[in-house]
Amino acid sequence: MSVLTFNSVFLLLPLLFELSLGTSPTFSVDYKNNGFLKDGEQFRYISGSIHYSRIPRAYWKDRLLKMYMAGLNAIQTYVPWNYHEESPGRYDFSGDRDVEYFLKLAQDTGLLVILRPGPYICAEWDMGGLPAWLLNKKNIVLRSSDPDYIEAVDKWMGKLLPMMKPYLYQNGGPIITVQVENEYGSYFTCDYNYMRHLTTLFRAHLGDEVVLFTTDGAGVQYLKCGSIQGLYATVDFGPGANITAAFGAQRQAEPHGPLVNSEFYTGWLDHWGSRHSVVSSAAVAKSLSQMLAVEANVNLYMFIGGSNFGYWNGANSPYAAQPTSYDYDAPLSEAGDLTEKYFAIRDVIRMYSKVPEGPVPPTTPKYAYGPVRMKKLQTVLDAAETLSFSGPVKSAYPQTFTDLNQAFGFVLYRTTLPVNCSQPTPLSSPLNGVHDRAYVSVDGVAVGILERNKVLSVNVTGKAGSQVDILVENMGRINYGREINDFKGLVTNLTLGQVSLTGWTMYSLSIDEAVRQGLLGEKPPAGVAPGQPAALSPPAFYKGTFIIPDGIPDLPQDTYIKLPGWKKGQIWINGFNVGRYWPARGPQVTLFVPASILSTAAPNNVTVLELEADPCSSQRCTVEFTATPILNATVFSEHQPHQKLFSKEDFL
Repeated sequence: MSVLTFNSVFLLLPLLFELSLGTSPTFSVDYKNNGFLKDGEQFRYISGSIHYSRIPRAYWKDRLLKMYMAGLNAIQTYVPWNYHEESPGRYDFSGDRDVEYFLKLAQDTGLLVILRPGPYICAEWDMGGLPAWLLNKKNIVLRSSDPDYIEAVDKWMGKLLPMMKPYLYQNGGPIITVQVENEYGSYFTCDYNYMRHLTTLFRAHLGDEVVLFTTDGAGVQYLKCGSIQGLYATVDFGPGANITAAFGAQRQAEPHGPLVNSEFYTGWLDHWGSRHSVVSSAAVAKSLSQMLAVEANVNLYMFIGGSNFGYWNGANSPYAAQPTSYDYDAPLSEAGDLTEKYFAIRDVIRMYSKVPEGPVPPTTPKYAYGPVRMKKLQTVLDAAETLSFSGPVKSAYPQTFTDLNQAFGFVLYRTTLPVNCSQPTPLSSPLNGVHDRAYVSVDGVAVGILERNKVLSVNVTGKAGSQVDILVENMGRINYGREINDFKGLVTNLTLGQVSLTGWTMYSLSIDEAVRQGLLGEKPPAGVAPGQPAALSPPAFYKGTFIIPDGIPDLPQDTYIKLPGWKKGQIWINGFNVGRYWPARGPQVTLFVPASILSTAAPNNVTVLELEADPCSSQRCTVEFTATPILNATVFSEHQPHQKLFSKEDFL
């Protein structure tokens, strides 16, 4: 290259740089025309919610493609803080937690992204996405300017937001808007300094160009504390709402700019013991069409719900835990199946924008692998030493899960009867301190169950010195309202008659790791105590195996597991925690089992922890894999009235 040519190119570089700046992607609020501007053009998004944390990584592409083919041009997703930082400073963005890979897939599919990184997300997710270790400071005020909370938030966002910055639309990525906090106007603190701090924090990490926004209920009373200068205020509401009034509330906070419904409810959440929520396709389609007709931007919450695998489900107040299924009666089912609602929504979208041509990816096939015989292993009491990796902790009074540095699962509390109880004597939690369910045994004999808000006392008998074992289950932390500081375990002391029990030994149980390592083995359980009531037995483990032939094409396939005759417990398949089952209360009877956790190369192991009573003495000791889900078989409970659809006020 000649000197002249080199100099010419060198002189052109600033011009080329300026030209490149002129054509770089832009996304902004268009206050003049009450909309968004994308690359200088008017833009309206029609989005759907999908939570990567509720869908196996192997199925992200399938679900995203189905959303794209429905006519959506964007997706919305939460980032659950506790999913990525289960203990302070230890971050996990691998496998099913690889949010960067999820964002890349969305972009490759042709979908923009609305990111909701919290720090609080609600989402019917344990503690609204906040990590339980925040409760190490017992009087911490979450979602406020509390210095300890702010310090933890700053560290987390200092990790997450720089990871997200390259994926902003302005930087060539798919993220067009980022939400700050979530429905803050429904929380009691109403701390404007907290929201100002978050605004400054997000701007420091993401820059000044990205559109930051808030979401609140469609009422002026919610927007009062939820909206703040510098963040674009949006609202949420479901089918049947007065759309004019709902967007009128948004206009109180934002006189100009796009109309946005950030959570248009396509269905609703479930609770154990309540009816499965169902919202008609016609109602969803009608309201969606009305919003699109006034040029509103809409996010359909949920477009696919997915599953609360493991222990990730949340709960509401008064205490009501959500089940493993987060099907939500969404357009795509828990398993990603196409529904009537999917096509009804697609038809509405087609009236207002172009829908991609070509076939929609089909529903994934399901396979009924049939019954699997289960063999009883040890009881939890027998296996306590094996399950407690950290060893026993002794204390005069019971300690909480947080005290024991345990976030999820189960803790075994052990003490002795201080006096002879020849007559039935109440073992009680007078301050309603069982969080959330406790399985009580005396000398290895199951005597009853204590349950938060519902059963505060059981009668026991025994001699002085008899061993009392109480297995406490964390059924999921409250995720909405003022009670999200949800401590687990025996959070207050128990009494025997009028006497407070002392001298406790606690076992923090690492059941998931023990199952993965195969530590339970197949040795027979200890002898069953005579006179044990058939209706209740000590919590125990069961194991079975089944083989999927490798010579059959397209296997393994998705399936569902049901437990005929079993009461309540937890299921692992090949070491993967599929979730909680509770057919004795409903409405969920089957649990979704994705093909990605199954194997044709080796026998598949099924481990069940049954907490109440197995069917093995009276009927077949089996679990069954079926091709059909059952999510609506409620056993009605006087304790859990059905909540009103689309109304979160019930939970405040």
